[in-house]
This record gives sequence, C-alpha cells and structure tokens, in this order.
Amino acid sequence: MEIGTPGQYIVCQFEDTMPPALIYVEKREVGFYIPFGEQTVAYSPKSFTGDCHILRARLATAEEIAARRNLAFNPYDAHGDTGFYPHVSANVETRGESMFAARNVVDGVYENDSHGMWPYQSWGINQDPEATLTLNFGRPVTLDELRLTLRADFPHDSWWIQATVRFSDGSTEVLNLEKTAAPQIFAISPRTVTSLMLCELKKADDPSPFPALTQIEAWGTETVQPISQ
Repeated sequence: MEIGTPGQYIVCQFEDTMPPALIYVEKREVGFYIPFGEQTVAYSPKSFTGDCHILRARLATAEEIAARRNLAFNPYDAHGDTGFYPHVSANVETRGESMFAARNVVDGVYENDSHGMWPYQSWGINQDPEATLTLNFGRPVTLDELRLTLRADFPHDSWWIQATVRFSDGSTEVLNLEKTAAPQIFAISPRTVTSLMLCELKKADDPSPFPALTQIEAWGTETVQPISQ
C-alpha cells in the first residue's frame, strides 16, 4: 500500500474475512505479507483462500480519528518493522509458534476457553518469568484505560495475579488480576505516551505453568488531531 504523504491515518482491510482497522501509517509504502504454512494457524481457515478477494484502504475521516477507541487494535500486525501502528512485540513467544505470537493479543479475537489454533490464539510466554510485551503506537496518544483478557483454559492454564505496565513517559501502573475469562478493566490517570510495556508478570500459586494473554486493549484518543486528511 502506498500513500502520498507519510504519517497518515488509514482504514484498511487487507483480507475480506477480517475486520477493517484504523492504523497509523508511518511510511509512504507498507506491505502486508500473506501467511503461509504454519503462519496460518492464527487466522481463520477461511482467510487467504479461494480465487476472489477484496482489499480495501482509504483515508480515515476526522470523526474516526478523533473518536475514543481501543488504540491497540490491529489484526494486520506482524513480526518485524511493518511501517504501520499499533505494533506489538515480545521478548519471548512459546516455541516461536504463530499460535502463541505477540500479534495475537491485538487481533480482536477474544475466545479464550481453549488454547492453540484459531480462534484460540494467544501470547504464550514459554514459562519465562521475565517475559515482556511491548505495544508501540508510533505517535503520541493519550490513554485513560487498559483492559486485559487472560487466556482461561482452566485447569490447563494458570493466570497472573499481578502485572506492571511501564509507559514511555516513565510512569507505571500495577494491575491486580483475577482468575476470570472476562476482560479485566483498569481506569488509569490520563497520560500521553508513544508506547507501553507489560512486564513483571506474577503467576498465581497454581500447578499449571501456562499463563497466557488473549487480548490487550489500550483505550484513549489521539493526542494531536490532524487538521485534514
């Protein structure tokens, strides 16, 4: 996808079985790479198949850009430098498998009563107590709420009782978590940041060694509203 001027807000749909997403495009030209083989397990088996496809992209409207929304949502995220945001990365992913990749936590799929292939993809930490997840927005945004949806395939899964969020402005929030399949909502003091890190994940005293994250949401607004698109 090419745009005339870098630094634009785009509503894109790179696969017609997946929802549109409002993304911030940092570069003039960006690419979305079609998954093949093992990479497809985190997507619907209906995706990237057949002989006819519709791909859409347009400039976002001023109203869409200004709206309070989940600024983490991007089902088209992938490993590496995509050139568009939001973008997630992690220091560990279980066995390097796509069904446990960091990108799964921003794809908008909340099914969490099992684990493995779509629709149960998640971020798996390979039992690493030092696991961290970084969410990069690519520009300043103002956040006022976080939501975490833990994977809840109990008793296979364990859960975290606490997590720390470190923001790019140097501030932190400590989130106390519960054993639940429901999204856990945390109101935070509004702050303007370009990224956040989920870290210091404290596992429950539970026989299972497998806590995991299904979705992360970062609710807020654009800090700088563009004059026109």
